[in-house]
Amino acid sequence: MAESRQRLHEHVVTSLKTPLLDKIATPEDLRRIPEHDLKQVAQELRAETIDAVSVTGGHLGAGLGVVELTVALHYVFDTPRDRLIWDVGHQAYPHKILTGRRDRIRTLRMGGGLSGFTKRSESLYDPFGAAHSSTSISAGLGMAVGRDLAHRHNNVVAVIGDGSMSAGMAYEAMNNAGALKSRLIVILNDNDMSIAPPVGAMSAYLARLASGRYATIRETVKQIASHLPKALYERARRAEEYGRGFVTGGTMFEELGFYYVGPIDGHNLDHLLPVLKNVRDMPTGPVLVHVVTQKGKGYAPAEASADKYHGVNKFDVITGAQAKPKANAPAYTKVFAEHLIKEAEADDRIVAVTAAMPSGTGLDLFGKKFPGRTFDVGIAEQHAVTFAAGLATEGYKPFCAIYSTFLQRGYDQVVHDVDLQKLPVRFAMDRAGLVGADGPTHAGSFDLAYLGCLPNMMIMAAADEAELAHMVATAAAYDVGPCAFRYPRGEGVGVDMPARGQVLEIGRGRVLREGSRVALLSLGTRLAEAMKAAEDLAQRGISTTVADARFAKPLDRDLVRRLAAGHEVLVTIEEGSMCGFGAIVLHQLAQDGLLDRGLKVRTMTLPDAYLDHDSPEKMYAAAGLDAKGVVAQVLSALGHEREAARTLIA
Repeated sequence: MAESRQRLHEHVVTSLKTPLLDKIATPEDLRRIPEHDLKQVAQELRAETIDAVSVTGGHLGAGLGVVELTVALHYVFDTPRDRLIWDVGHQAYPHKILTGRRDRIRTLRMGGGLSGFTKRSESLYDPFGAAHSSTSISAGLGMAVGRDLAHRHNNVVAVIGDGSMSAGMAYEAMNNAGALKSRLIVILNDNDMSIAPPVGAMSAYLARLASGRYATIRETVKQIASHLPKALYERARRAEEYGRGFVTGGTMFEELGFYYVGPIDGHNLDHLLPVLKNVRDMPTGPVLVHVVTQKGKGYAPAEASADKYHGVNKFDVITGAQAKPKANAPAYTKVFAEHLIKEAEADDRIVAVTAAMPSGTGLDLFGKKFPGRTFDVGIAEQHAVTFAAGLATEGYKPFCAIYSTFLQRGYDQVVHDVDLQKLPVRFAMDRAGLVGADGPTHAGSFDLAYLGCLPNMMIMAAADEAELAHMVATAAAYDVGPCAFRYPRGEGVGVDMPARGQVLEIGRGRVLREGSRVALLSLGTRLAEAMKAAEDLAQRGISTTVADARFAKPLDRDLVRRLAAGHEVLVTIEEGSMCGFGAIVLHQLAQDGLLDRGLKVRTMTLPDAYLDHDSPEKMYAAAGLDAKGVVAQVLSALGHEREAARTLIA
């Protein structure tokens, strides 16, 4: 791989003049480069992005698609004084390289390294942290209004992809921006289509004309028309608006109060620069610039397969071949998909819903088998939840597969449209717990807390891949109300798999190891670490029971009572935040009076903090949720503080 990077570097050096990227530490340096040299800067920036991601892995295609746009924006606008907001942040690697972080770009998504997304604490050039989509226009409008209130005159630019425009939040923000009339520039990065001939030179000329001279002409015509009788003035205004919308395709945005410019070729700096300069200098109101780009632009493997190169492992620059992790067990996502297919083969009422994540949730496999029973609603988790609720009212069995962290976006709908009405929607929550390189924005830390407080919600957590198969079957059979089951990112633990999952008894856990002094009650995939901890404790002469709760709600009260009554110490372990499973167990112990008898209880959760990205193993160790952490917790509860401390540092 090092040899491939060297060959790429040599190709760039020999095919270009004196390298320019080495002269650019900040956008201020970029703005000193002659305009005619910016194409070379873009070419070097693209090569540097490819090389960096080949080392670290991460989001590649989106960044390659906005290389020219990134150069143009930082060249035309006075960042960081002018605010530049990248929606989601997948495309921000070239931006990071140009904004003083090139020397650290090969630490992307690694422990102690750069975030894979924009992050306020990382750079002044990141005015707003991102990772979830469709927030940029709302944040940008808030910044624009703040600027107006402070009587400042800087620009605010929000870059949002066409995929993010499927979320209602973007339109809520645009509607508000149109009403407030604050000066705001929105760049619509449309990368879902190739650049056809009509979107080339002629449309670029029209866009330049529209963003410059046409704006002046429009204001002049408005002044003349204002002296006409009201009926004629209104007809003239509508004729101008719809006439221009017919030519440029921007009627919808005009109706929301935006001045529409485009579409223009987002890879042609000769088109981008004059248009951005014109909109920069417009005096008032919100403007939308429609830019057409290609994901993966300039790197053949990414151009040929935009989906596979959206997020990549480390790869060979020359061949594009990605490093494949060693597979010791099937991935949880695949187990979910395959066993949902098995349930759907036996029950034609089962349908699947995803919010723009068919491959991420495994529903692409379900969709190939059952295309008419698979629904991708776009980046619209709120709609996905209520859409699933509607399906449930008609007697169908919707499985709503949404990452734990993304389900937060549809929480009101979970409460009001599903749980309150006791509708049997099944929430398959992928990426539960810590997710590693994507960091705190994607960690599924809070679902046990935010779902555990809902009266009608049944909640399961899989300890391994076989348990996940059973929980898919259990959810398919559970038809008296809503349920959720959670499972982590990555591979299972390597257990034997059933041909088809068995339906579990609702609210019943299982005991895997019997002991007499300490009880470990685990929920989720920390069970393997609990078993390791029990072995360690046994070698220290401490007899330990290990149980898998399986259900957070309804809690297995009989199991909890037995563990509390028969042990000196009870420790709950979960891959979630405080106020989750441990809180549910504590509440039950208090209600049953089991805390009045001297029982020592400890709840092991994720810390009350956002954990920065690293490998999941290192993150769980830092959180104290590995076997060593469990042993230390037990020793501390038994009063062996020094031994507990030695265990942690061993």
